[in-house]
Amino acid sequence: MNVEEEVERLKEEIKRLGKIQDDGSYKVTFGVLFNDDKCANIFEALVGTLRAAKKRKILTYDGELLLQGVHDNVEIILKPTPAPVTVAAEAVAKG
Repeated sequence: MNVEEEVERLKEEIKRLGKIQDDGSYKVTFGVLFNDDKCANIFEALVGTLRAAKKRKILTYDGELLLQGVHDNVEIILKPTPAPVTVAAEAVAKG
C-alpha cells in the first residue's frame, strides 16, 4: 500500500472511530486510533501515516511526534471535505 492509499484508509478509520463535529470534521484521540485492533492490522506505521496526512493538510493535531501512552489524549481532527460543486451550483455562480 502506498502513502496515498494509507492516508485514504486512515480517513476511513477516523470516520469510523471518531465523532463528527458541527463543522463536518471528525475528532478522535490518538489512543483510540492506536489501540484499535483494526487500525493495528491496517497500519504498519500509524504515526508515519498520521504525519503524512498532517503534511498534506488533511488532518491536524498538536505536536510533531505522537507516542503511545504519553499522547493518548491528543485529539486528531480530520478536516471536513469540501462539498462537491454540482452542475446546478456552477450555473448559479456563473449567472
